[in-house]
This record gives sequence, C-alpha cells and structure tokens, in this order.
Amino acid sequence: MTAFAALHRPGSPLLLPCAWDHASAFALAGQGFPAFGTTSLGVAAANGLPDGASATRDETLRLALTLGSGPFLLTVDAESGFADDPDEVGEYARQLAAVGAAGINLEDALGPPGRHAAKIAAVKSAAPGLFVNARTDTYWSGDGDPGDTARRLDAYREAGADGVFVPGLTDPARIAELAARLDVPLNVLHSPNGPSLPHLADLGVARVSLGSLLYRRALGAALETATDIAAGRPTVGTSPSYEEVAALSGGRQGPVCRP
Repeated sequence: MTAFAALHRPGSPLLLPCAWDHASAFALAGQGFPAFGTTSLGVAAANGLPDGASATRDETLRLALTLGSGPFLLTVDAESGFADDPDEVGEYARQLAAVGAAGINLEDALGPPGRHAAKIAAVKSAAPGLFVNARTDTYWSGDGDPGDTARRLDAYREAGADGVFVPGLTDPARIAELAARLDVPLNVLHSPNGPSLPHLADLGVARVSLGSLLYRRALGAALETATDIAAGRPTVGTSPSYEEVAALSGGRQGPVCRP
C-alpha cells in the first residue's frame, strides 16, 4: 500500500483540500495538510480556459511538474483524462507519476462506463503505483440513479480503480449504503448543505474532497475586499503578508494566517 492510499481510512476520512497554483499548494502544506488535490475549475479559470472540456491538459501537467517534488502527496484532477483513447490517458498518467504525483482523479462525465473502465485499466498498466480515484457523475450531472451508480462503480473497481468518487451525493442513508457495499475507499465532495466531516466519518466515507471550494472562496474574498475598499468600508478576514507569500514562491512553508 502506498503512503497516499494509507490515508484513505473509512471512519477517519482524508480531508483533501485542492490547490490551483504553487502558492496555494505550499500554503496548505504549511497548515499541516499531508495531501491535497488540484482543482480543474481553478486551473482552468486561472488560465482563461473552460473546465471539463479537455482544454487544460498542458496546464495541469505543468502544475503537477511544479508541485510533484514538494513535501506533500499530490493527486491530480485530470478531468476525463484529456482524451478518449485509453492509451493516451495511460501515457498522461505515466507522465504525472514521473513528476511525482501520487494519484489521479478521472471522471466519467456520464459517458459509456466501458470506455471509462478501459481508461482506468490503461492508467493502472502505465502507472501501477498511481492511486486511481474513479469518479462517476451520476449525482453531479445526472439523475442520481442508485442502480446506474452501482453498475458504474462496479465496472471501475473491476478495471482496477483504487477508490471511487461520487460528487453530488449528500443523502446520509445513500452514502452509508454505498460505503458499506464497496471494498474500495469511498470519496464524496464536501457540501455546505450536506453531512459534516464527523458525520461523513460515521457513515464510512474514506475521503472528503473540497473540490473548487477554496478557489471560489479566495475569488469571493478578493471581490469583497475590493468592493469594501471602494465603498470606504473596513476589510475583514485574514491576509498573508507580502513576505509570507514571497516565501511560498520559494517553496518555504510557513503559517499563512495573519490579518
């Protein structure tokens, strides 16, 4: 079992924040998070590209190259693998592993489950040590059919997925039922209106991802600060100092919490 796989413990889930650049990654590491993912929305938006459209293949790989040698464990959101050809997805995964990534997140986008399973098998063949988190979008952009979800997850497990991800699933009873029937770690997306982290632990979840939340909160804080200053109001919240951010750009970790 890899060090990253060992962090996936049902009942004591890995809380996985997601970074979108060098500074956000090292700031999170400075707060003691041992592992984190990348957010495809954050990477896409930061580069002026659409999310979920296989437009950020090179940008995602460059970010992995920047972060892969850091003092933390990194899993990369690769959308649906940036290709339909399983062999191309496998080669991309091999490149991620070569630069130090510990895991990859692959989403099915509600496409044919057989094709997604073939991608997973290709990744495990090309990069056996890479933790494959197989995502299904049945609850994220589909109708949340439990039967379809189970069939897809079974196919992905059989193809070699190390864990499965069901974003959009927030019903406690269905989470518990799914966690109980799976023999691989279950990953869900944190939802402000869903179960809390302790509740998810009780339900048997092994990994809780924050997705694009931190990026969106950072953007929201920037907008609030600018509009508050323009309106003559005092600013609220915390801001790292210039020196702290400059230290992050050199890869030196430190607390980023002072106002």
